[in-house]
Amino acid sequence: MTKRDLEPKMASAKLVYQQLRRMILEFELYPGSRVTETELAQMFQVSRTPIREAVQRLESEGYLSVRPKQGCFIRDLDITRLMQYYDVRVALELFSLDKAALFMPDAQLEKLAADWDPATQPGRSKSSEDMEARDESFHIRLAEGGGNFAVAEYLADVNNHIRVIRRLDFTQNQRVDLTYVEHHKICTYLLERDVAAAKNLMIGHIKRSEEFAKTLTLTQLAQTRIRARSRR
Repeated sequence: MTKRDLEPKMASAKLVYQQLRRMILEFELYPGSRVTETELAQMFQVSRTPIREAVQRLESEGYLSVRPKQGCFIRDLDITRLMQYYDVRVALELFSLDKAALFMPDAQLEKLAADWDPATQPGRSKSSEDMEARDESFHIRLAEGGGNFAVAEYLADVNNHIRVIRRLDFTQNQRVDLTYVEHHKICTYLLERDVAAAKNLMIGHIKRSEEFAKTLTLTQLAQTRIRARSRR
């Protein structure tokens, strides 16, 4: 077998892994649910070989478990672990504010503030996915504006684990309104180089999302258990 023969197989396994991971993180494959390699092969229209490779990698990373003769079980929702991601996010966001206050040019901050002007709400969408993406972009732009791209990369990784929670949070209109107000104020404080005020507002901004996540995930976990009992 030549290297050229191996490339399609490797690419297929990688794509299956990426898609399965996304589906788990975004709850398209529900916590605690069971799938088989045959079902996944049919879903992705590939042989079982790339499915097996992707499943093995996801199992080693803790996204699912494989039980002999039973199938693959998507990891249960771990509320404690989810809250830990929020703790890490707070630390990263506060660090990025320190750097942004020191190094982010006024012109960039003014542009970011204009993008989140609560009076006009530019870019507002009825899609919670669009709003979540805009929200992520705001925080990444602050991290990059401070010149530390490693922080931006770590933030992006944390976002992967809490994205669906934030997306569901934006189904509430008042949450969207408040996000415009708070993002705009954070930029205003940074323009004034008032880091303490920016940090206090950022903490409250993230904690509100965290509190929403606690309520939401507890509800989802209860629903998962009810469905599991009904299948017995």
